[in-house]
Amino acid sequence: MKMKTILAAGAMSVAAIAANNAHAGAVVDGIKAKGFVQCGVNTGLPGFSAANSEGKWEGLDVDVCRAVAAALLGDAEKVQYTPMTAAQRFTALQSGEIDILSRNTTWTLTRDAKLGLTFGGVNYYDGQGFLVPKALGVSHATELDGATVCVEPGTTTELNLADYFRAKGMSFEPVVIENINETTAAFFAGRCDVYTTDASGLASVRQTMAPNPDDYVILPEIISKEPLGPAVAQGDDQWADLVRWSLMAMIEAEELGVNSENVDDMKKSENPSIQRLLGVSPGMGEALGVDEEWAYRIVKQVGNYGESYKANVTAKLGLERGLNALWTDGGLQYALPVR
Repeated sequence: MKMKTILAAGAMSVAAIAANNAHAGAVVDGIKAKGFVQCGVNTGLPGFSAANSEGKWEGLDVDVCRAVAAALLGDAEKVQYTPMTAAQRFTALQSGEIDILSRNTTWTLTRDAKLGLTFGGVNYYDGQGFLVPKALGVSHATELDGATVCVEPGTTTELNLADYFRAKGMSFEPVVIENINETTAAFFAGRCDVYTTDASGLASVRQTMAPNPDDYVILPEIISKEPLGPAVAQGDDQWADLVRWSLMAMIEAEELGVNSENVDDMKKSENPSIQRLLGVSPGMGEALGVDEEWAYRIVKQVGNYGESYKANVTAKLGLERGLNALWTDGGLQYALPVR
């Protein structure tokens, strides 16, 4: 019911979004005027978006916002972060409260076509899993018949959960809690047998929030495809393009071997692809409505995709690249041509 309410509200808001963004570049103009990008992030998911001990936001999703700020405003630090729950995120984007949503959000047909969102690509390929206490004595998801399951509302997770149990002919009792911190607290307090979300989220929660991580296990079953990526409101193609190509620039840089440490030397490269990416050969910045060093600044200030993944996901959660390896290494990450 909660998801239906959100979808209905989203559908009614599409006309308002189009009206608010009646001309291309309206969001870009607004960001330039205020001097920062307003970025909607998770309330706290280490590895993706979470405030560190100094209160500074960091993570793979946060780096997308920083990349866009570097491209448009010249400074990756010109970002303000708005923590929000899964249920709050789409209304915040549609109302203009935030400029970009970079909060482990799955790209789906209804969100793309009915909620009035435009996705800027996939910055993490994921799938839904289950976290259980070892004491439960369960080794596979097919043994969860009758379990109580903690889940956040307004998510694909909630829908996938119902689909999975129905398909397996099993029953479950949902414990629906809006805030991720409250949901995980309820799970670790024993209010439910199982916590379900994206597998990366389970790894993050287990590693950073569990009283004793060794007391919990992620079951081997992955029950869905969860392509996660940044989204903006429909109606401003220039803004959507800038978000999309900022992410592509990070991936393209990794493909070309350009990173934050060698990017200055790489400006001297005779490789035409590197020259286009770094603005040595002009044209890409002009096409996006920014200066020619937009991608240079992204790599210099934020790093390429591999650097961001290593610093945030591998270092903090111990998750290897897997599906998020470059296509040349057997993964799915593939930059659209910057040309």
